Amino acid sequence: MQLRMEITYVTKKGIKTNFSSDEMSTKAALELAEDLEKTGRVKHLTLLDEHDASWTLKQLRKFLEEVKTEPYHITVYFDGGFDRETRKAGLGCVIYYEQNEKSYRIRRNASVEGLVSNNEAEYAALHLGLTELEFLEVHHLPVSFIGDSKVVVNQLNDEWPVYESELSSWLDRIENKIEKLGITPSYEVVSRKMNREADHLATQALAGIEITSHLEQ
Repeated sequence: MQLRMEITYVTKKGIKTNFSSDEMSTKAALELAEDLEKTGRVKHLTLLDEHDASWTLKQLRKFLEEVKTEPYHITVYFDGGFDRETRKAGLGCVIYYEQNEKSYRIRRNASVEGLVSNNEAEYAALHLGLTELEFLEVHHLPVSFIGDSKVVVNQLNDEWPVYESELSSWLDRIENKIEKLGITPSYEVVSRKMNREADHLATQALAGIEITSHLEQ
């Protein structure tokens, strides 16, 4: 979750003014807000999240205490492959996250039928990653989704239009699940080399090799 602060500050001589900060992480926002409060000259301080919901310092402290035992710093790598001859698709996703001050990695793939293109397989792979997040009970947190499909990433970022009905259907399913989980997503396109782990999982799925692992890093 990213937060920004709105502050009413009063100098020793009684000059009052308002400030608004840039967005920052919850941890940074808490540290800065507590530091400002120590001056004794902050008369009003409100924290606002990405949805413009307001938080008090007490609420933020409680939230940060609660999420210590939940997954955070979550990154999902996804990739999909499609075999035109067999009409089968291979999906792969890798999830990195932290929990209880430890780092974990989930690797998951799946072989599916009924898709019509590589782009649809890419969407399905991202959806597979979201399903894994749902199993982890991830909710109301920022999540980075990284893949090598310019089509999927640019369409999810509303930079490219969606013409194919099957892709539009997947986009709706993904956005509905993201809304259900309260996730704040960011989407990034990288080279296939940078996405090789998810790419390898998708290739293994096409070869009939099923992978499911959940390990501490």
